[in-house]
Order: sequence, then C-alpha cells, then structure tokens
Amino acid sequence: MQKFKVLVTRKWPDSVEKKLSEKFDATLNLADIPLNEEQLKEAMLNYDALLPTVTDKISNNILAVENRRVKIVGNFGVGFNNIDIDSAKDNGIVVTNTPEVLTDCTADIAMLLMLGIARRASEGEPHVRNTEWVGWRPTHMMGTKVTGKVLGLIGMGRIAQAMAKKAHFGFGMKIIFFDPYFKNKEIIEKFSATSSDSIEDLLSVSDFVSLHCPSTPETQGLINTEKLEKMKSSAYLINTARGDIVVEEDLIKALENNQIKGAGLDVYLNEPTVPEKLKNLKNVFLLPHLGSATEETREAMGLRVYDNITAFFNDNEPLDRVV
Repeated sequence: MQKFKVLVTRKWPDSVEKKLSEKFDATLNLADIPLNEEQLKEAMLNYDALLPTVTDKISNNILAVENRRVKIVGNFGVGFNNIDIDSAKDNGIVVTNTPEVLTDCTADIAMLLMLGIARRASEGEPHVRNTEWVGWRPTHMMGTKVTGKVLGLIGMGRIAQAMAKKAHFGFGMKIIFFDPYFKNKEIIEKFSATSSDSIEDLLSVSDFVSLHCPSTPETQGLINTEKLEKMKSSAYLINTARGDIVVEEDLIKALENNQIKGAGLDVYLNEPTVPEKLKNLKNVFLLPHLGSATEETREAMGLRVYDNITAFFNDNEPLDRVV
C-alpha cells in the first residue's frame, strides 16, 4: 500500500520524526535549514501534506500554486498567523495547529520573564559571570517585589489562565483581565479575577501586563505609544504571544525614557532579528522564543500534528482543524 507523502520543513524531535517515517513517506529536514518560497511551492506540488512551523511563511503564492497536490497543512505551533488562512479557505486546503499541549510551558516562560525582569536576573547573572560582583550590600541591584502585586492579562485563553493560576495561587497576585469574549464565571471566580471594561483601564492599574491575545489584524500593533502611556511608570510588560502585537520602536522609546520600568520578551517583530537598541537596554529581559521549548512539549506538539494528519488521511475530522 502506497504511503502518503509528507514534508517536514524543520528538524523535529527524533521520536516524532521516527513515528512520521513509520506511518508516512516522510521527507525530513535533518539539516534544519529553513526552506525558501520556491522550495515550499515545489513541496505543494509533490507532497500530500506540508508540515511547517510557525516561522515558515506560508503565503498565498505558495498555497495557490497551480497543480497543487498538498491537501493539508499541519502547523507545528498553536499560532497560525504564519499561514494565509483566507488563501487556504479559498483553495480548499485543511489547516491544523497544536493547541493545549504547550499551555503550561508557555505560561512558565511568562512567569520566568515576569520574575526575571522584576528581580533583575538578566543583569545579575552576567554580573556574577563577569566577576563584577564585589559582595552583598543593602542597596545593590534592588528590584521589584512580585508577590501580592496586580497582574493584568490581555486575553484570557488557555495560556493566560495557566499564568493566572501560577501567579494567583503561587504568588498571591491579584488577577485582572481584558477579554470581551471570555465569560467563564467558574474560572473567574476560581482566580478571584476581575474583568476590565477596557485595555486602558487594565493598563492603568496593573503592576505587570502580560500579553496573551492572538495575532490578528485587530491586535497587530495593539501595544503602542498611546497604550504604553497608560501604564504605570513602575509597571512591566511581558510578551510571550506574538511580536507584532507590540510596536517595537514605541516600546524601545518607553524603556529608554523610563516611561515603564521594564519588559520581558520572548517574541519579536522580525524574528530572529532583534533591534540593537532593544539588546542594549538593561531594563528588558530577552529570551529567544522559548515558550514551548521543553522536550516534553515539543514532542507533544509533533505528535499532535501526527494525530491531525493521520485522522485526515483516514477520512476523519482532525482534532485541531483551523480551516
């Protein structure tokens, strides 16, 4: 029996690649070198499934290629703003993602960024490594206490809820959120959370603001100079969602001018490029998009893709169908 042909665009965990190769006629990218647009177009002609990651830009030019063979795009990631969803709909291509399995690990990174920037960990660690530390003293490298502070969540999906749980029960933080679509009273009561009437109201009272909204035309550039001016000068911004939700230049100016106290970032506008001005600031904690980067989670994400395309080729509905 002939196996369906699938192309994996980047290096995936070995256990997942093994399982894909056993079930399908799988082409792997062992060198982990990103494919260009022409290579992706060619893949659309020669494979039954394309398995990209969130860094692969799957544009209309790729999806609408003539004589296309690919019937399903199994995205490795919870986000799918790297894929032209409208084009996928127009061309009758199924798209799936990998929700749920990366919830806790991404929330862990959001907590790490919050604690790290508040307690100046990104300054302190090289301070020790570079033999600059001359000993304990009462006023050395003082940061901000996290316990008991107000955490404002923009978006109240799975990852935001996981962060709320860790912050409220672990650090006694007061949880407020802005999400006009979230009405789950049980969850709200569980965290003693308060719904804000507007983003501006949330920004004005939060000690830490954490972004958990998807990247859409409505949210791209959401955090700009106007919004940053609403934040307290003692507040911090945390972003583990998507880089394009924040206007990077506006954030840099706010940090340079001490308009806000700091920021913790795991995502950027033009990854992997990070502005030099941002890298040179001390009041920002920078990570290289590590939200889901644990062995357990990356394997679970790959297996979720496997399950989705297996269901599709068995004429069943994929669990995580986006389109």
